[in-house]
Order: sequence, then C-alpha cells, then structure tokens
Amino acid sequence: MNVKRTSHPSLADISHSAWEKLSTRKIFFGHQSVGFNIIEGIQDLMKENHQIKLPIVETHDPADFNQPIFAHSTVGKNQDPLSKIDVFVSLMDRGLGSQIDIAFFKFCYVDITSSTDIDQVFSHYERTLSSLQKKYPETTFIHFTVPLTTLQSGIKAMIKRILGKSIGSEDNMQREQFNKKLRKAYWEQGTLFDLAKAESTSPAGKITTFTINGETCIYLNPEYTYDGGHLNEMGRVKVAGQFLTFLAILSEKMS
Repeated sequence: MNVKRTSHPSLADISHSAWEKLSTRKIFFGHQSVGFNIIEGIQDLMKENHQIKLPIVETHDPADFNQPIFAHSTVGKNQDPLSKIDVFVSLMDRGLGSQIDIAFFKFCYVDITSSTDIDQVFSHYERTLSSLQKKYPETTFIHFTVPLTTLQSGIKAMIKRILGKSIGSEDNMQREQFNKKLRKAYWEQGTLFDLAKAESTSPAGKITTFTINGETCIYLNPEYTYDGGHLNEMGRVKVAGQFLTFLAILSEKMS
C-alpha cells in the first residue's frame, strides 16, 4: 500500500453568502444506495452547521420544483450503467431539465467492474450529457467519478491470491480507468466532483493506493465503510462535506 497527501476546502472556508445562494437553487440528484449515504451525510452536517440550509426532498416530480429544493431519487438499475444514463435523460425530458439549476447523477461501484466495457459506457455518457447541456443551456450538469470498494485482506484474501481470484483490485482498477476518462473530460470545466478521491482520502489527507502491474490505483479507505462499499457515518460525513463545498463554490460562480 502507498500513501499520498492531499487537501480540500472545508465547510468553514465557504462564505455565508455562498451558502445562502446555494439554498436558493433548484437541484436534482439521481443515485442509488451510496447516494443515500451521501444524503444522510449532508443531513448530519446540517445539524451541526446551521448556515447550510438545503430543503432536501426525495422526489422527481416536476410539480415540486416551483421553489428552491435539493431533490433526489433513485435512477436506473444497479449493474446496468446505461439504464442510469437513460433514466436520467428521461427525467430531464419529462419536465426537470427546463426547471432546475443544477442536475447530476452518479454511478454505483457495482456499475463498473473488471468486465465492464468502459469505452461503451463512457461514450454513451459523454454523448448524452453533451446533448442534455445543449438542450437545457440554463441548467448546469455536474459529474461524479465512480465510487470505490475496499480490497479484501486477511487469510481469505491470501487464499484468493494463491488461487488467482480477485480481491477487488481488478474492479477498482477498471473504475480508475473510467474515472480518468471523466477527469480528462470534465475536470478543467470545474463540473466534476471526484467522489473516488474523496473516498480514498483519510481525514489527515492521506490517499490509500495499491499498485498492480506497475500501475497505481486508489481504493476506498477501510475506515469509511461498514461493508466494503457503502459509507459508514464517518465516510458519509467526510464525502458529504467535500461535496457540499464543491456545490457551494460551483453555485457561487453561476449567474
């Protein structure tokens, strides 16, 4: 395992006016289970940080978007990333796209594995999101890197290695390859939230990595999960904090 250090703006670095502006936005977040973890983390943080006031509602009904809202709902099916892209488009075209200020959805770690054709998925994603941005120019579409899993360890992992079986490294490597495509396409635009990096970075700023075939890859910090993939209380608060600062900074730059 290798360790690097990184830093990120904190909630305290965001001005009160930026939080106020964010609270006036109409936002939609499509997700599955890790998304619920992030929503729970946001709710945890709002209890302790009263300057953050987001009206969180689980809905995708266009009728609910006649006022500021942080809406979220499930989209598509796990293990079928193309379905998530297509359902998100459907929701935009059924009334959300013309009403909201900020829209986004995220894939799950089970959507990208060692067997996934990431070129096909990314091509469909990039083409579709480009089309949506042209169709709804007043909406800001943001992007998420794919979340990660931990690596199996201990005696069982040792036996799997001997037998040539996966302990999670190949899946995470494929996710990293997909995430590199996302970073290349959207990082400089300032519309990419690097969820994978947030999940792999400890509170002290250390990034957990492994190396396979000479290539370095990040993986989910074991401190942040209760099952190797979903976020525990520490993990969800850590990720939600970084995501909220990302959103606030982005919102302040918008007209």
